Amino acid sequence: MGEQVMGSVIEGVLFLFMIVLAIYIARLRSLFAAAMLFGIFSLLAAGMQTMMDAVDVAFTEAAVGAGISTVLFLGALGLTTSEETRPVHYRFTGLFVVTATGLLLAWGTLDMPAYGDPNAPIHQHVAPHYLDDSTAEIGIPNVVTSVLASYRGYDTFGETTVVLTAAVGAFLLLGGGALSARSGRDEDHEEADSSGDSAAGGEGSA
Repeated sequence: MGEQVMGSVIEGVLFLFMIVLAIYIARLRSLFAAAMLFGIFSLLAAGMQTMMDAVDVAFTEAAVGAGISTVLFLGALGLTTSEETRPVHYRFTGLFVVTATGLLLAWGTLDMPAYGDPNAPIHQHVAPHYLDDSTAEIGIPNVVTSVLASYRGYDTFGETTVVLTAAVGAFLLLGGGALSARSGRDEDHEEADSSGDSAAGGEGSA
């Protein structure tokens, strides 16, 4: 009983930190600070998912959210400014849409089963079969691993392919921009050198 109470307290604290951090990020103008805080937000989310016994999801969140995404954000910052431009006027329509969407999502969770309810429909479908027969059918003692690698292996392969394709595309875009900027600087240097040589030649002939 004490462990459940302590777990609920930790989850509540993590959730509160995530809310405060999300509001703070939305009000930031420094894109570098926002990128760093996004990584911290992902680590908090991974901690929350670990407390909910979703270790596989937490691992993915830490690797993709705090790792790859942060690297991509920093790479994109190398091609732009580090400060967000201030808007000329505020659009209250966007604030209204976001608020209304959040309230609708919260309202939609009211009829969901209680958190951790063993009698929830999701626990009565295929979960008992996985828990009882996965070791004999797959030969892997960890049920989560057997589900990800075998029962829903095609789905996992598809997710991995999507993430890999997105990462490769992002790196190609960032690398292409960096190469373009570098080639532009090289061309400027060559033009400056050629103009300097022409000026020197003109003075010499004079």
